[in-house]
Amino acid sequence: MSGFNSQLVEGLAVMAAVVDAKSFGGAGDALDMSQSGVSRSIARLEARLGIRLFERTTRSVRLTDEGRRYYEQVMPLVAALDDATTSASEGATAIRGRLRVNVDPFFSRLILAPRLGAFLESHPALELELLTRDTLGDMVTEGFDVAIRFGHPQPSSLVARKLLDTHVVTVASPAYLKRHGRPQDPRELDSDRHRCIQFRDPSTGRAFPWEFHQRRRKIVVPTRGALTVNDAGTHQSVCMAGYGIAQMMALRGDELLAQKQLVVLFPDWSDERFPLYAYYPSRHHVPAKTRALIDFVASLVA
Repeated sequence: MSGFNSQLVEGLAVMAAVVDAKSFGGAGDALDMSQSGVSRSIARLEARLGIRLFERTTRSVRLTDEGRRYYEQVMPLVAALDDATTSASEGATAIRGRLRVNVDPFFSRLILAPRLGAFLESHPALELELLTRDTLGDMVTEGFDVAIRFGHPQPSSLVARKLLDTHVVTVASPAYLKRHGRPQDPRELDSDRHRCIQFRDPSTGRAFPWEFHQRRRKIVVPTRGALTVNDAGTHQSVCMAGYGIAQMMALRGDELLAQKQLVVLFPDWSDERFPLYAYYPSRHHVPAKTRALIDFVASLVA
């Protein structure tokens, strides 16, 4: 621990403030420091690390590649340390004020929205603004306090907390199987006999590939189908209506499978997982309102 001291902690706090404010002057305002004081603190941290953290111009300040890597590695650790310190303190921060949340539309409709009343009744001083989005976007610039999203995290400066992993299953309705027959192997989907409903990946704009996982084995099957959708509810409804075969999260279809409205086609090839994450900015003290919502969502999917 010889390399860890109060000067390093101060430098990290100043670095975080510069990233949040996107300027040395804004960081100084947030920390009640002069702009020159901010500049000196960053210079000391850069000298300590032996790397350049920021590219500075008269109009903008941005992290260098080395600075971003360092920031992404160290800020979650600093945030975790601050969380532990906050939790250990005698006085709890009040859960109140405005909380802006970016949430996956289907998760909101399926799991979160039906139970939000209980959460808000537990925190009467909280004002919640819930916005459903296809993508995470730039949650800091757009003013979001927390985001709840499906999918694997992309490299960023955000803290990502995994809430669950759900299986990916390949399903069809009994009506579809009656007309087209039931495929016995995933590779049979690469034929004109079957219609597959594609789902657009919002991060790439292209349809998700059809992957099949069996323990450590994985195959990717080229599929045929004239329909691509970007809404999980539409995806599920079209499949239930008997148009074609779909790949979806088991979280979305468990009740329908139990009611035999949908049938899992390849149970031996259903080891693929799709995660749900909570994201929040890498700040020193995670607000109690943010922690409260994340813990509430975690309890819903536990």
